[in-house]
Order: sequence, then C-alpha cells, then structure tokens
Amino acid sequence: MLSLSAPTLSAPASQIPSVASARPPGHGPRLLGRLGMCLCIVLLLALLSACGTTKVQPGYYRVQSGDTLTQIARKQGTSVSNLVRWNSLSNSNAIEVGQMLRVQAPGGQASASSSSGKSRAKPAASPPRASTSTAKRRTAPPGAISLVWPAQGKVTRGYDGSGSNGIVISNSSGTPVVAAAGGTVAYSGSGLRGYGHLVIVKHNASFLSIYAHNSKLLVKEGQSVKQGQKIAEMGNSDSKQVGLYFELRYDGQAVDPAGTLPPK
Repeated sequence: MLSLSAPTLSAPASQIPSVASARPPGHGPRLLGRLGMCLCIVLLLALLSACGTTKVQPGYYRVQSGDTLTQIARKQGTSVSNLVRWNSLSNSNAIEVGQMLRVQAPGGQASASSSSGKSRAKPAASPPRASTSTAKRRTAPPGAISLVWPAQGKVTRGYDGSGSNGIVISNSSGTPVVAAAGGTVAYSGSGLRGYGHLVIVKHNASFLSIYAHNSKLLVKEGQSVKQGQKIAEMGNSDSKQVGLYFELRYDGQAVDPAGTLPPK
C-alpha cells in the first residue's frame, strides 16, 4: 500500500538567513518557494482525503487526522476487536483519513459483539471469511463515471481494498499514460513520497484519478484534459519496476476501477 504521507521539506540551518547576515541574491524567493511547496502538499493531501461531501450515516464514523482504532473504539464505547470484525480490517493500524468505519454492530449481531470468548470465535470461522473480500472491495455507483484504460499493458496487481487501493499496469518505459476521463489536473509533480512523478486529475465533485511512478509528466496543474489525452509516460520513479499505478477515488475513498473500465 502506498503511503500518502508528505515528504519532509526543511531547509538546513545554514541556509536560513538571520536578520544581521547578508542575504545572497535570490535567497528570499528560494525560501518562499519552499514554503509554497509545503502549502501545496498540505492542500493536496486535503484533496485526496476529502474529495466529496458524503454525509456520515448513523452507526458510522469518518476517520479524522490523528485517529487510531483504539481512540475511536474508546470514543464509541466499543472494542478494537469489534471494529476490526465489523469493518473486515486485516490490519488494525491501516486506517486512512476519510475512511468510513462501522462503529455499531450490524443488525442481528448485537449479542455476539457484546459477548466474549466463545461467541467471538464465530466470526473467525470459514463462512464469514468468504464475505470479507466483498466488504473490503468498494465500488463506485453503477454508471457514475465511464473510464478508458489509462495505459496499455498487463495488469500485474489488482485492487483489493486493503493492501492495494489501485491497480498496476506494467509495460515498457515511455508507454503513453492517458487521462481515464476528462477533467482538470489537480496536481502534477513529485512532492508526495512513494508516488514518484505523479498526476492527479479531478473529474468532478466526487471523482478523481491518480497516475503514479511516471518517467515524464506532460501536463500542468490547472490544465483541462480530455478523456484519452496523453498526460505522462510510464516509468519507475519511486518504484522498483516499470509500471503505472492507477487509483480511482470516489468521495475521498479508493474504489475498485474494474467496474468502470471497459473489458480488455
């Protein structure tokens, strides 16, 4: 799973001028540039985690910055094990800002969630395990958006809603990367650690798409792009293998793009 944490952008102390020191030509603009880049990354992270205005339904909680599963369980008067079971979490530490968590027992499970020991063992049995992948796999509403494949190649990793929030399409370096749908370039750069040379296209109030690990970026922030327009070239920036990491987000959450992409 790729990290969305921003890189550390701090200037060495020797580069920060004091009031009494002589200022080398151009130092001020360079420092302002660093501050501007930090602000850009903060705004970008906000866009990734809060694209959309979905209301929180009763019995659910939207993960906030700094939250841990233990804190959420304490606030909601339940246990971490209940939250893990109700949300089919494979890793109790892998929750994301903006993620929607069930914090009340699903219908018919109240007695099971309140008991311990023997009753707790039932959800771990084989039958519920089959439905775990379904619970993790988020999909966009049918017909909400129509995509084209962002690159030609072989899908070497699929979406699973847990360890992989997107898909990886593998091909040779320089393979064209195109916009899966029309929209506006919300980000074009390499300021997010783990994504390499990255493009983010905002399609509307609910959808955005992510194109990572490119070798070359061909669009600028604020630029309008059409569906199928070349926006980058495939590469392996910040990755061990050449390939495009493609992610689709609906209302701030990663969804399986398979239902919106045409069959290969």
